[in-house]
Formats: sequence, C-alpha cells, structure tokens
Amino acid sequence: MIERVETVNLGIIGTGRIGRLHARNLKYQISGAKVLGVSDILEKSAHEVASQLEIPVVEKDYRALLENEEIDAVVICSSTDTHAQIISEAAQSGKHIFCEKPIALELDKIYQALAAVEKAGVKLQVGFNRRFDPSFKKAKDLVRKGTIGTPHLVRITSRDPEPPPIGYVKVSGGIFLDMTIHDFDMARYLLDQEVVELMAVGSCLVDPTIGEAGDIDTAIVTLKYEEGAWGTIDNSRKAVYGYDQRIEVFGSEGCVMVGNPRQTEVTVKGAEDIKTDKPLFFFVERYKEAYLAEMEEFINCILENRKPSVGGRDGKIAVEMGYAAKESLSKGSFVKLQIN
Repeated sequence: MIERVETVNLGIIGTGRIGRLHARNLKYQISGAKVLGVSDILEKSAHEVASQLEIPVVEKDYRALLENEEIDAVVICSSTDTHAQIISEAAQSGKHIFCEKPIALELDKIYQALAAVEKAGVKLQVGFNRRFDPSFKKAKDLVRKGTIGTPHLVRITSRDPEPPPIGYVKVSGGIFLDMTIHDFDMARYLLDQEVVELMAVGSCLVDPTIGEAGDIDTAIVTLKYEEGAWGTIDNSRKAVYGYDQRIEVFGSEGCVMVGNPRQTEVTVKGAEDIKTDKPLFFFVERYKEAYLAEMEEFINCILENRKPSVGGRDGKIAVEMGYAAKESLSKGSFVKLQIN
C-alpha cells in the first residue's frame, strides 16, 4: 500500500442532499481528506453544513473557494446548469475536480470544460457512483476475467420509487439525460466496450404531467455493442415496491446477476406466502458503500497522482448516448453512435 504523505484539502460546492452526503463522508470516513470550505447560493444551507461538520470556511460564491490557495480540490454538487462553468474555472485555478453527473446538458459546454481540464492538467472524476457498488464491481470483474465466457446479452433494470417533482423534470434534460444516463455508463462499464448503435422506445404511463412537460416516464433502450453483444435497459419513474436496480450479463459459459439489496435478509415462510423485506427505498440507502468508494478513489488518485477510473470522457459519452436515445425515440429507429 502506498504510504500517504499529505492530505487533500477540499471545498464542497453545493450543500443540497448529495453535497451534504459527500461532505459528511469526507469529514468522517475518507482517510487523507480534509474539508476546508463549503459554498452555496443559499447561505443558510451552507452555514448549516459548516456548523454541523465544523467546517471553517463558508462562502456564498464558489469562486471564493477557487481563490483559496489552501484548497487542493473541489467537489461540485451544485445544479446541473452550473457544472461546466465551475469545472472550467476550477481547472483554471489549478484545482482537482469531482463533479456529479452530468457534466452539462449541452455537448458544446462539455467539450469546453474538458478542454479546460486537459489544458490545466488537473484530475476530473465524474460521479457515476454505481461503478463503485461492490456487487456491480464484482460482476464486472467476473466478466473481465472470462468467468461467463464471451458476453452475449446485458440486461439493466433501473426503476425509481417515485417520480421527481415536475419542476425538476422540466429542467432535467429528460429521462435519458437524467435517469438513464447512469445505465448508459453501466452498460459500457460492464463489458468494457462501446455501444455503436441504440434504439429507444417509451411513453408516459406514470404521471400525465410528465408527458405535458415533454418527457416520458417509462422507457426501454436496446443497445448494440461493438463486438456484437446486445443489451437492454428498462426504466420506470415509479416502482411501488421501492428502488429497483438489477443487472445481468449472459455469456457463452454462463451468467452473472446482481439483485436488489434489502434492509435485512430475513425471510418468513408460511402456509400462504413467503415474505422478505422490500428493496431499499432510494439511492442514498442503496448506494451508501458506492458513495464512499467513489470518493476514496478521488482522494487516492490525487494523493497517488493517477488518473480516475471514471473521467470526463465517460461523462461525455453518457450524454452523447442520452441524445442518441432522444433522437431514436423521435425517429422510431436505431441511431448510430460516433464515439471519440
């Protein structure tokens, strides 16, 4: 194990639910990390987090964190429309960057942000936390080792327990850029292959106001991989039984599957039925370990001067796949992807 010789001083930009989660993890559970400052346009929120976690610096304007010479890296948890600009400015300030997905909803802004990162030579990790889930990671490792032979089929299920507020839907970029984006990344991750073609179908079956906002809430995406395998992703904005996150990779020599973790593994069997706990309710509970592991990766990459395993290119491709899915839904046909 590489001996740690320094500490990474961090600034958290955005103190909503995910910003608070990362701040708490970094404060109490990530070795080698020290949170020096937080910022949020809602000053009350930033002050609450700083008070709870004993963080010394509180700013309304994130630029004050970028100007702070003691801060080595920033964790961007602000609204999506701010991500690309903050990435560019953080890179120009010489800060390493962790950014929640997506980098941006506009591809030109993504290209500009990635160019700024490349020019500055700083590290950028994108928050595709599902790659760091222990079960998903083990499944991927087994596929890579050849345990199931040559992959033929990939199945990814991703269903939320409740749809987001309609105000959020209107600014989210739509289901493919907000929700399926995680599944697009998982599809690439599981096989270490690019998707060269996809087709999306879907409709509004959960909440008519989502349809009125120009989006869908139920979708299936078919994927064709570069080496010939096929994949499917199914999404729903409402699974009444909880947060449903499953994967399966079927190959020439077998199959690997990952199901839903539950609150407990207790099973009660009776004459009439068999009962178990429902799946965990939402992403904070479901991916608790993954959020820790992804932030450990970010800190270790800085301390050990290595490239994050999930970076800007991965963030760019997932958005490109989202736009291809939107185009396919509109056209009713397969759309080819040009991956660079």
